[in-house]
Amino acid sequence: MTPAIIPPAASSTARPDIARDNLATRRYRDFAAYNEWANQRLYAAAARLSEGQYRADRGAFFGSVHGTLNHILVGDRLWMRRITGTGDAPAGLDTILFETLAELAHARAAEDTRIIDHMNQLDATALEAELSYANVSGSRFSQPLASVLDHVFNHQTHHRGQVHCLISSHLGNEAAPPLDLIAFQRESGAARTG
Repeated sequence: MTPAIIPPAASSTARPDIARDNLATRRYRDFAAYNEWANQRLYAAAARLSEGQYRADRGAFFGSVHGTLNHILVGDRLWMRRITGTGDAPAGLDTILFETLAELAHARAAEDTRIIDHMNQLDATALEAELSYANVSGSRFSQPLASVLDHVFNHQTHHRGQVHCLISSHLGNEAAPPLDLIAFQRESGAARTG
């Protein structure tokens, strides 16, 4: 059976450009809110690890929970610097920004707030605008901001999945919280029952 796709209600007063703007901007505002929610859950689970478990190199791309959580923040800071022109730009993708989980959690919360605040300022025109930037190797690229943001939020999800796996390997599957986008949507009221 083909799932039913229900189009939004037509309105004689709705302007197509406003509807497009609302849909485009809401998507990234929702991703920013999801990002904050998922990070809070993941950091709470990481806090249950012993210091040895937290720092154990388990073969993830950035080694440990500590290395991977630092990398996620490094990536966010690099991209937000490219996008906004302000903020820190760490020297390398494996930079350890903070040595303790507490310091890292505080910085993570501040970065999540920064991302949310910036997403709240965007409109469809900004999302369609070209962003020119250099990667950490100095190669230059240009692409629409929306596609950059797709990468930013996907990157976070990818590496949170690695941390989730590392936590599960240390504490068992029940210790790692669900981080699915649909779980956030249901919890936040974006999805309704019935």
